Amino acid sequence: MEQLSFSTILGAWIAAFLTLGIFSYLYRDNPFYKIAEHVFVGVSAAYWAATFYWTQIYPNLFGRLFAVGGPFENIYVIDKGHEFSVLYFFPLLLGIMMLLSVFKQFNWMARWGIAYTVGIAAGLKAFGYLKSNVVEQIKASAVDLFSGSMPFFYNDTTDWYGDTVFNNIVLLVGTISALMYFYFSKEQSGGYGRFTRLGVYFLMISFGASFGFAVMGRISLLIGRFNDLILFSGPSYDYGTFWMLGFIIAVLAYWSFKNPEKQEV
Repeated sequence: MEQLSFSTILGAWIAAFLTLGIFSYLYRDNPFYKIAEHVFVGVSAAYWAATFYWTQIYPNLFGRLFAVGGPFENIYVIDKGHEFSVLYFFPLLLGIMMLLSVFKQFNWMARWGIAYTVGIAAGLKAFGYLKSNVVEQIKASAVDLFSGSMPFFYNDTTDWYGDTVFNNIVLLVGTISALMYFYFSKEQSGGYGRFTRLGVYFLMISFGASFGFAVMGRISLLIGRFNDLILFSGPSYDYGTFWMLGFIIAVLAYWSFKNPEKQEV
């Protein structure tokens, strides 16, 4: 059996401790859960801050302000293939103003940076969503029904997700009925009400599939954590999972004895 390094075993023990610390919330809120929660949030924030700095700010902002051939070449050079652009002093200034929000006497400056960022993001997102969620959805809903170039049902010459008359009918009816359900200017009764009820069924199927997909993703993450806990319980990792589990149970038992739950009246 290959002998693992001390750092590898230590990392496995820490991973087992944090995973079991999160699972300890199934008992009740406790210090182990709070430790794991704070570590997760802190490490995630630090990771994304470092990632955004080195992948966005450093090459795209400083890479243009300190570009090769720029006026600050004698001070510092960042060669990322960009040319110097004086316009990038504007986002640098807005970023500094946003950072000054930590000081109470200068927090008004952050409003300029936040307002500019929110305004630009709203404009870009509005255009992006208009194109992807409206225009592209309308184009995708304009299906072919009567050309006679496709089979009515699935057969050996078509794919299950390919174009068939039946699939296009389902897509068309589901789109129209779901949209008509949100048309509140007409009372949803009679034949119109039955048609909009069909739209509710399509919406519920869509929401259920989305929820099932999300749950499936979380279950896959849970399986991955269980696989790691099983791996770390082996002799190559000095039975780290068992040691961490015993430690957490022992401390929680003592903590519960010292801090009994208050009975609600």
